[in-house]
Amino acid sequence: MLASYFKLKKDKDKNKYKAQDIYKRILSLSGNFTNFENYFIKKDFNTSFEVFSIFIIFYIKNLKELKLENYQNINQILIDLLIEDLDYSLREQGIGDMSIGKYVKKYVKKFYYRLSIIDKNLDNSNFDELSLFLKNLDFINNDHLDEVLKKIYSKYNEIKLELKNEFI
Repeated sequence: MLASYFKLKKDKDKNKYKAQDIYKRILSLSGNFTNFENYFIKKDFNTSFEVFSIFIIFYIKNLKELKLENYQNINQILIDLLIEDLDYSLREQGIGDMSIGKYVKKYVKKFYYRLSIIDKNLDNSNFDELSLFLKNLDFINNDHLDEVLKKIYSKYNEIKLELKNEFI
């Protein structure tokens, strides 16, 4: 009975470390992607959130598709890390304790909406509808829209290959 508890705790810790590693990669990837000049209308918290959301959704989607061991736990930890990071980032922007919950809730709702739309369109390989959705988010400079979308799609495939090589 005690041995199963320690094994369970060890598995949770292992998943947490995997998720934290993936989260750091997503932060780096989205940071590098956001720093391209003239790709985005403005570089602010909302743009960073949109780019980060797309990439974290790509990781969540690929972990699910590849049916990696404990992918559900890893995905849940990734979302938990996102929520913690949102709370911290919004506090850094000066949002007070009384209204922080409202702002976090707003961004979490945005994230889950994007997750449902992107997940559905990736399942159907409906890249035209996904492109239209991303265009309507109105954070990508229209002059570079096609170029940015091509890079986003290539990142999706790179993420899939990266996870395949790492976990399978």
